[in-house]
Amino acid sequence: MAKFTRRGFMVGCSAAIAAMAGSRLSYVAFGSTDQEPNQEILLVIFLRGGMDGLSLVPVLAGADRGIYESSRPTIAIPTSGQNAALNLNDQFGLNAGAAPLLELYQAKKLAIVHAAGLTSDTRSHFDAMQYMELGTPDSKSSHSGWLTRYLETAGNIPSDVILPALSIGSLSPTSLAGSRDAVGMNSPSDFSFNGHWQYGDWQRLALRSMYGGSSWLHEAGLQTLDAIDVLEYGDPGSYTPENGATYPNNSFGNSMKSVAQMIKMQLGLRVATIDLGGWDTHDGQGQDGGGYFADRVGTLAQGLHALYTDLDGNATNNGGRVTTIVMSEFGRSLKENGSRGTDHGHGNIMLVLGDNVNGG
Repeated sequence: MAKFTRRGFMVGCSAAIAAMAGSRLSYVAFGSTDQEPNQEILLVIFLRGGMDGLSLVPVLAGADRGIYESSRPTIAIPTSGQNAALNLNDQFGLNAGAAPLLELYQAKKLAIVHAAGLTSDTRSHFDAMQYMELGTPDSKSSHSGWLTRYLETAGNIPSDVILPALSIGSLSPTSLAGSRDAVGMNSPSDFSFNGHWQYGDWQRLALRSMYGGSSWLHEAGLQTLDAIDVLEYGDPGSYTPENGATYPNNSFGNSMKSVAQMIKMQLGLRVATIDLGGWDTHDGQGQDGGGYFADRVGTLAQGLHALYTDLDGNATNNGGRVTTIVMSEFGRSLKENGSRGTDHGHGNIMLVLGDNVNGG
């Protein structure tokens, strides 16, 4: 991507905007590898709908394999032939659609956490998602999400960081409820002012004056304006992934690419969230390891592989700073239903990826 400098940003702004925003942008590294602290970044990907962990990481051998096959006569992931599971450790395998993740697993950068999730037996998507994202099982009384509380207790986050928390999507997740630091957007290239370009400076000046107070609301407004100014200057629409990384050509791939952009722009990012829906597979899940579920898994795996490929091997060790958690509200039933699908279940797997993960 183009070189991103503080001087270039200030030259690109009008004098009035530079004067109003400049002091607030003292932390931004603007591409300088010696100014961005080597802080860790947590990326949380939520698979909305209840992902079937038994199809993503199927059992391969022993008595459990027999139970698995008898419970899923048409949708069980095969151990041989087309769409056969990729062997992980002779007991468990990986859905063939998730082949891009095998490299990370073998490099011990991917851990699969079994039997994870709520102790509650709720089958409500909405209740389960709220419990998981608040981090308070069986209780909805918390006014803050678990990522908000993480940010509040994490050290080394200067108060003038522009983008400590980012949610990519149309809605901010419950995990960031109560956060005054989170910025939400569908895409960095769309995060800008509407209207004719000639009125842009006047819009900025008017809004910065409007949000010139000291309340949380004023701070949130100024933080958003800072983010708009910096992102527009950074020209995210011209971003080119590194190391031959190829993101899926869909909204999830674009979201993952946006996270990589924000990390490389060195805006102080500490937490990012992305949603990937389409996992409520009551029917048409697939057959003999192929079909809809395998395609959905492929999108997830390709996006994760592309992110770590894109961030790998640069001066700021961006790839080594990112730990990713992949989670869902609950799993699916062991037995398939009459529509070649699965119903709401209990417990699931989580995926954790990164250099600091005890994987494999």
